Amino acid sequence: MSGVKGVEILGAIKPAYKKILTPEALKFLATLVRKHGPTRDKLMAYRAERQAAVDAGKLKLGFLKETAKIREGKWKIAGIPADLMDRRVEITGPVDRKMIINALNSGAKCFMADFEDSAAPTWDLMMDGQVNLFDAVRRKISFTNEAGKEYKLNKDIATLIVRPRGWHLLEKHILIDGEPAPGGIVDFALFFFHNAKEQLKRGTGPYFYLPKMQSHLEARLWNSIFKDAQDLLKIPQKTIKATVLIETIWAAFEMDEILYELRNHIVALNCGRWDYIFSFIKTYRNHPDRIIPDRHSVGMDRHFLDSYSKLLCETTHKRGAQAMGGMAAFIPIKNDPAKNEQVFAKVAADKLREVKNGHDGTWVAHPGLVPVAIKVFDEHMPTPNQVHKQFDYKIKAKDLLELPEGQITEDGLRNNINVGIQYIEAWISGNGCVPLHNLMEDAATAEISRVQVWQWVKYGVTMADGRTVTRELVLRMIDEELATVRKALGDERFYKGRFAEAAGIFARMSTAAQCADFLTLPAYEYLD
Repeated sequence: MSGVKGVEILGAIKPAYKKILTPEALKFLATLVRKHGPTRDKLMAYRAERQAAVDAGKLKLGFLKETAKIREGKWKIAGIPADLMDRRVEITGPVDRKMIINALNSGAKCFMADFEDSAAPTWDLMMDGQVNLFDAVRRKISFTNEAGKEYKLNKDIATLIVRPRGWHLLEKHILIDGEPAPGGIVDFALFFFHNAKEQLKRGTGPYFYLPKMQSHLEARLWNSIFKDAQDLLKIPQKTIKATVLIETIWAAFEMDEILYELRNHIVALNCGRWDYIFSFIKTYRNHPDRIIPDRHSVGMDRHFLDSYSKLLCETTHKRGAQAMGGMAAFIPIKNDPAKNEQVFAKVAADKLREVKNGHDGTWVAHPGLVPVAIKVFDEHMPTPNQVHKQFDYKIKAKDLLELPEGQITEDGLRNNINVGIQYIEAWISGNGCVPLHNLMEDAATAEISRVQVWQWVKYGVTMADGRTVTRELVLRMIDEELATVRKALGDERFYKGRFAEAAGIFARMSTAAQCADFLTLPAYEYLD
């Protein structure tokens, strides 16, 4: 129960959660959900309609004819706050207490506190995350580990940006009029209600990253929520500032339109590269002529991804907005200096490509990579950003849709299976951000692994060694990779974990007749 009519809390209310789940905050949340939830539902149906049309070969992706005037117009966004002018390196991570402190202290310009892809949305993590951010905004956050080491905020910290969950995710622990509330509205509303005015007092503001959009209509919905939220709390319009992740192939064709819908509240677009690759594969799931090679062979130097990066830089700068680069998923290798140098070199090359394309900043997943990325941007972007640079890359629809060439190998298949199983095991155990094989894996990278295997099985692709990828081969390799994981981790860790369940989920999803839209939807049923 919640004490608010029509609002039911199914999760345990720990003492710390009472300062978040107040009657006033829940009334605020319920108001937003009741007004905007139905539009969210219609947009989810619209996603399904468009995907069905692509599946049937009746819809060809491209720039929208009906919004040509927006793309051709001379409008600009409302402006960028002072503490978001320089975003040359941002760090991202989940909302656990230690992570928030380390990320804010990391030396990065901004920290994206993530309720989405790097967080498994257990009730406790979502609520603890709100408590942790409440304390962080007020600079009262601290943490002591089991060894007695204490973590506190430095005097100078990164600017906080919060990423709520995507539109497809629901919060099953909060029912409003008997229905689960949209997770994104829950995350946004609770954070905004408790922290927006406090942030403004402290010279910053309520800043958000918006994930997984598939159309400008979804941006319009967020804009409507922002307007209502500001009015309800008597906060001036245009106070909220958002960065939209362009991480679906659909959104790549609607960058101008997304900027336009959010023009009073947006400051940047971001190349969410891993989800983008996942979206590319998933969108063409019914097209055997659109097979993608091994995941690790598809880098940002490929034409379709480089074109996406350049189009984003061109589009944002034309409108006075920033172009944020994507995630460097590498993590430092502490016990091998030679390999660590190779990691640093790969990250530096990736960031050099971004800054030369016109990006105003980039992402890293680990504090150890902040200096590497900053060095590249400092050398090639002496100003706080390079929004003043205009580009004419002449990117066409065919550039965004060009298929990357390459091989499908046994190593690629096994890596997808290995990563998929280990990530799902971590996720259903409550951890959404996992270091595997010297990479920081989150839901987006695991989705690539899962959907690639599904695609290869579905169309019986031929590997480089001449063998065909079949359901039987994949099921056998799942057993073999499960044994490899057990050997690597040891029996105690293996049997205490949920690896058998994870392997079952991966097997079902990668060999199913139909490609599921998201791994996290069925996996959510395994979370408390």
